Amino acid sequence: MTTDSGPRPTRLSGHTEKEDVMAIETPRRQPTLDEVAERAGVSRSAASRVINNAPHVSRAKREAVQRAVQDLGYVPNATARALATNQVGAVVLAVSGDNPAMFAEPFFGQVIVGVNAVLEETDLELMLVLATSTRGQAKLEQVLRNRQADGVMLMSLHGDDPLAGLADRSHLPVVFGGRPLTFEPKYYVDADNRGGARLATEHLIDSGRTRIATITGSLDEGAGAARYRGYQEALAIAGLGSERVEPGDFTEESGVRAMSRLLERWPDLDSVFVASDTMAVGALKVLRQHGRAVPEDVAVVGFNDLAGARHTDPPLTTIHQPVEALGQEMGRMLLALMAGNDPSPLILPTRLVKRQSA
Repeated sequence: MTTDSGPRPTRLSGHTEKEDVMAIETPRRQPTLDEVAERAGVSRSAASRVINNAPHVSRAKREAVQRAVQDLGYVPNATARALATNQVGAVVLAVSGDNPAMFAEPFFGQVIVGVNAVLEETDLELMLVLATSTRGQAKLEQVLRNRQADGVMLMSLHGDDPLAGLADRSHLPVVFGGRPLTFEPKYYVDADNRGGARLATEHLIDSGRTRIATITGSLDEGAGAARYRGYQEALAIAGLGSERVEPGDFTEESGVRAMSRLLERWPDLDSVFVASDTMAVGALKVLRQHGRAVPEDVAVVGFNDLAGARHTDPPLTTIHQPVEALGQEMGRMLLALMAGNDPSPLILPTRLVKRQSA
């Protein structure tokens, strides 16, 4: 006589005994966080923040994720949950500069728009820090040391800028907007500054100009140095001299000063490649004051293709770089790092936009 050793499994109606055994031996696959996010119609990071009860999540997204969790029967991984709850819900965009008006300039304004468009999908807050002055560096160091951010984006580093060291010591995910001059970081988003400057100078050469000057950007920044090299390369290939050079710092005022000095030193110049549209606005003012017709006497090409380039007098021929996309890709790369991925660096293309100034 035999006895039962335990309760028998209940057979499902319409199933054979073999099918019942298979059903018992094959456990149901657990839903993933990606499936929860897809069902809720939110990003993966937003779903994670809701599940881990993190702050700064909209009510609509929170409710959508909670419904998806219930519908799918999702159970969060305990280890992942512990890691996620350490997040504070903010990232930093730090710019090496000490002028508060810098963030209002069209270039940085478009970068911020691009970054913010990506972060809006995650409910992460964006902190802006100007960090060239001692006070600015101390503020950034405090934010990083106290873990008041989950990731960092750095822009406009000059020479051996201490910002890179501050970010590195924080052990937070770091993305560079533009390559620094003294080293190449692992994670960066940049534009083809060198190739764009070469295109600009080649356009002037192709239009018959031979006495081509340049107003450089800051030469201790990666973008400024790369654009200067592109100018030099184009002239060298054409067998033309590249001695007509005056430095600027990407501001309109520096464009005014540099153009004035160029006309004093080389009054016979017939064209100028200006390393930013903002500086080109200053250069156009000086040429007008000196009675030089543009482009008849002096052709002018800028760089960036900001909105104002269409409204200068005459409208500015320039090199287009996708500034807003630069911000978007920086944001996406930082989110990928924060999620534990290993994204590749990215260089965005540039192109010539022909208008009436050259």
